[in-house]
This record gives sequence, C-alpha cells and structure tokens, in this order.
Amino acid sequence: MYPAQQAKLRVLIVDDSSFMRMAIRGILSRAPKVEIVGIAADGVEGVEKALALKPDLITMDVEMPRLDGIGALKQIMAKQPTRVLMVSTLTCEGAKATFEALDAGAIDYVPKNVTDSKDAQSVFQQALLAKVAEASLAPLPMRAGMAPRIVRPQQVVRPSHFTHRKISYVGIGASTGGPVALQEVLSRVPVNFPHGIVVAIHMPKAFTGPYADRLNAKCSLSIKEAKDGDIVKGGQVLIAPGGVHTSLVKQGSNIVVKTFPTSEFPQYIYIPSVDQMLTSLCDASGGAMLGVILTGMGNDGFKGMQHLKGKGGVTLVQNEATSTIYGMPRACIEGKVADVVLPLDQIGFEIGKIGS
Repeated sequence: MYPAQQAKLRVLIVDDSSFMRMAIRGILSRAPKVEIVGIAADGVEGVEKALALKPDLITMDVEMPRLDGIGALKQIMAKQPTRVLMVSTLTCEGAKATFEALDAGAIDYVPKNVTDSKDAQSVFQQALLAKVAEASLAPLPMRAGMAPRIVRPQQVVRPSHFTHRKISYVGIGASTGGPVALQEVLSRVPVNFPHGIVVAIHMPKAFTGPYADRLNAKCSLSIKEAKDGDIVKGGQVLIAPGGVHTSLVKQGSNIVVKTFPTSEFPQYIYIPSVDQMLTSLCDASGGAMLGVILTGMGNDGFKGMQHLKGKGGVTLVQNEATSTIYGMPRACIEGKVADVVLPLDQIGFEIGKIGS
C-alpha cells in the first residue's frame, strides 16, 4: 500500500493542538509501515520541517497560529511539492477551508471529530489510516512548469461508436481527488446542457452542502445539494448529500431524489454510494443515461457502470495520467465497462457532446 522503494512511509505531523498531535502520532505509530519523522506545532515550523526532512506525506491542520495550514501548504507546494493530507473540522468553515486546500494541491482530507467518545475516536482512527494509505498511492504533486508523468497509453473509444444511443441523464461518481476533478469537469459542461446531472462523491454530511455552494459559485450550471423530492432536471446538477445513500426513482414523468439511511444498504462501504446512485438512475431512466467515473480509491461505481452498460447506456471514465487515485477508473477499464477513456480536461466537453 505504501511506496515500494522504501520500507516505511515517512510522515510529518503538523498541528497546533497537542492533543491532536498525540492522537495522530499514536494512531500512525501503530501502523507497521509508517514512520513519524517529525512533529510541528504551527505552519511556520511545518514548512521548515517539510523542507528539511522531505517526508513522503504530511498531515496538516487547517487552523494554526503564525501560519495556517493553507498558507503552509502553498509554501510547501511552491518549494518542494509533497503529498499533504488536510485534517479538517466537521464544520461549514472547516469544509470551505478544506476545499481551498485541495485547490492549492492537497491530496485529500480527513475530518476530525475526536472527543471522549470511543466511537468518534474509532471512526477518526479508521479514517486516518485509510486516508494515509490512499494518499501514499497518489503521485507527487507537480510544481508549476514540471512535465507531466508518463504512463502507458490507453485506448480511447470515440462517441461516434454510440451516437445512436439516447441520453437523458448523467450520473457522475468520484472519491479521492474528486472535489477538484469534478469542478474541472462541470466548469466545461455548456450552460445550456439539456439533461439533469446527479453526482455522488464520498464526503461527510457537513461537507456536501458547502461543496455544492462552492461549485455553484464557480460553474455556469445550477448546482445544489440534493434533497428528498428534488426533481432531476436539465441544466441543474444535484450533489448527493453526505451521510446517507441517494437513490433516483421514477414518479410520473419525472425522476426524483430519495435518500436512505446507511443502515438500509449495509453492503456499501462508501457513503454516499456511487453504485447505488448510478444503478437507481439507470433503472429510473431505462438506461437512457451517461455514467461517468472520476478519480478515486477502490471500485465504487464499477457495479453501477456494469449495470448501465447492460442496459445500453454510455460510460465514460477518467484516464490514469490525470487521476489522483486510479482505483475507481481502473476497475471500470479493467472490467471492460468503459466506452470512453479521457483525460480530465476533456471530460466536460465530451459530456456536452454525448448529451447534445
């Protein structure tokens, strides 16, 4: 799970809270393939130690004295690009700062909600270990002007092969690296796009609302967090809410949103489930849809894309070279359910073409 060229993943912890420094250190120190190489109590010290120690990964608090996490992140990315995992509070302000950090080059984030509750501590521990493992697989961020990394060529099937298929809806799934990737995609979809778009991206409950607001301010399409009873309609993007699973159901001539507690679908590890969203949208639309899988860890979305492929829908997947984590796209490509494989900067335009 960690870089093969070395025995352990070298981690620097940057946090102004002594409690959080101890908590993170305690969790990661028990991971057999992680070595804590340094601790920093604020952003200034974090930058100094990042440049001196050259860690493989940095866990970075957002709010700190002297220099906050975003300021420290920007300095590190300018001088010595490093994988950075933001440690964010589960608040609206924490969400906003986290998305700014992702735009500045952070690989991912882990929400912190560590209290005296053993359940909360267990959730944070599991999330931190999983996110560190995922982030370790991501390529190093590139400094401006660096040449892109080279990967093996991938087949691209052009939409001319299936232009006869009717498209009335679009479903998009993503995970690690998804917040930035999705913004890139939606910013390139034309404002007069005639079909409704539904997105499932793995995020906690407190983050999906602020994220939808952020996208709405940056893209020409109308974008909002989905709610029960919302109608999927042309020119609008609905972001599946965090903390629950989202299904799409047929009601009369419309397709509407219905949310379910996670206990209703215990088979799904990731929340909200991309598989559930895609499968239900496919069934509600009779297969008249485009499924899109962007960067992300694991294989959530593969079964949904497989179901869609079997119903005659169209499938589009992000390529390896532009994926932060290639797991979700790889599952679709190796499972032979991808009609189109494209770099990130072409996907929004392609959605516009296929859906026109």
